[in-house]
Amino acid sequence: MLSTMFAAATACGPAEQLDEAGVELDELAEGITIDTAATYTIVGVQSGKCVEVAGGSAADGAGLQIASCNGSARQQFRMESAGGGYYRIRNVGSDRCVDVAGASTSDGARVQQYSCWTGENQQWSFTDVAGGAVRLTPRHSGKSLDVYSRGTADGTAVTQWSWNSGTNQQFRVVPVTSGGGTGGSDGGGCGLPTSFRWQSSGILVSPKSDATHNIVSIKDPTVVFHNQRWNIYATTANTAGNWQMTHLSFTDWPQAASASHYYMDRTPGFSGYRCAPQIFFFRPQNKWYLIYQSQPPQFSTTDDPSRPETWSRPQNFFASTPAGMPSLPIDYWVICDSANCYLFFTGDDGRMYRSQTTVRNFPSGFGPVSVALQDSNRYNLFEGSSTYKIKGMDKYLTLIEAIGPTGARFYRSFTADRLDGAWTPLADTWNAPFAGQNNVTYASGVADWSDDVSHGELLRDGNDETATIDTCNLQFLYQGRDPRSGGEYSQLPYRLGLLRAVR
Repeated sequence: MLSTMFAAATACGPAEQLDEAGVELDELAEGITIDTAATYTIVGVQSGKCVEVAGGSAADGAGLQIASCNGSARQQFRMESAGGGYYRIRNVGSDRCVDVAGASTSDGARVQQYSCWTGENQQWSFTDVAGGAVRLTPRHSGKSLDVYSRGTADGTAVTQWSWNSGTNQQFRVVPVTSGGGTGGSDGGGCGLPTSFRWQSSGILVSPKSDATHNIVSIKDPTVVFHNQRWNIYATTANTAGNWQMTHLSFTDWPQAASASHYYMDRTPGFSGYRCAPQIFFFRPQNKWYLIYQSQPPQFSTTDDPSRPETWSRPQNFFASTPAGMPSLPIDYWVICDSANCYLFFTGDDGRMYRSQTTVRNFPSGFGPVSVALQDSNRYNLFEGSSTYKIKGMDKYLTLIEAIGPTGARFYRSFTADRLDGAWTPLADTWNAPFAGQNNVTYASGVADWSDDVSHGELLRDGNDETATIDTCNLQFLYQGRDPRSGGEYSQLPYRLGLLRAVR
């Protein structure tokens, strides 16, 4: 069974018969053995980086690129025999196959993912070239997987190109698992850590005022990757202390600061108090949902979350106030399993609450409110909760914002085997939190800009109602602020930054 790594990159350039070390390579090298029960990464020899699906997208047509290896499902592949020594290469995260766009035979043709089929542009051979490195060849063209222009930067595209023996056309195929994955209900994933460390970006998103919106803060973000772009919906506060929502979209995080802001009061029905959004795609209805507080909890739907003007008018989840509702319910979150959908929220009172309905009845039918988790100290379970399915495990993770002894915000975490089950503390203390000032450092050259790790959301492995996260690639979009700032809560200068887990 193959014991080398495999990673991909994209490159085009002049033909050559020697690699960068000046070693002549055998163009007619022998094939290698592939274990169809294993999961692999594909690693570029030149760059040392992994082939991945850009943005972890699940969409047909999402491009392949190289990026620093991080163990995420977007960088993991399984091989399926297509006969004659060729294999389909199926991405673990998206369940789609590596594909030469349009079955092109041209140099520089784009390599993407696409729904798996029997076409020869999705059939690849693996040929040993030297020192455990392999050449990947699509059956229809006879060309080679190639990292474009010998690039080594994260995000460099993967293409096909005539074989030229360059190390940008050589890859190592590395088993992540043998015999079919890490177990659990949906495969993949890296298990669940018992402790966490994070590195923070600088400020990525700041308030943007216009002629009718004098904005002082942006906070409470929800985020999805859709049609090759990040889409963020978030809360804003103006100088009068009024809360509203905004939308912004960009291709990658360095562009977030320059993205334009669309204020949701321009969408019919969205004027007035609405904030703390959550967005997801509800597969049973083939609709996108936006959840938010108004009070009471409300929702809207659309076919395209990148067009904020298309959301339907707000509707209530509850026809009347349900039994068990606290006096100040806030920060709503929906997550579904195979049978039921759950509405979780907090109340600034030391409790997390839950109501449920069936998947069939959603968004109607939510019943009485029960207490899912509680603490005698209201600041230990304060607000900003979110709940996720852990990829590869029959387990769920809940995060709840707390207020520490210095007044700084931080996140505690809890796990459960069922969404209606009991929650067990995981990383839940001020000194050893899920995320807080005691386990966050800053990237090189980035100033320490916040003591708070406040209302945020983990980047999900997909966009659907299961709210699944990949623990191989934990990232947390959060709100923070200058620790020297103070005053009335609505005027605190919150900005958005991104935490990346340090493994």
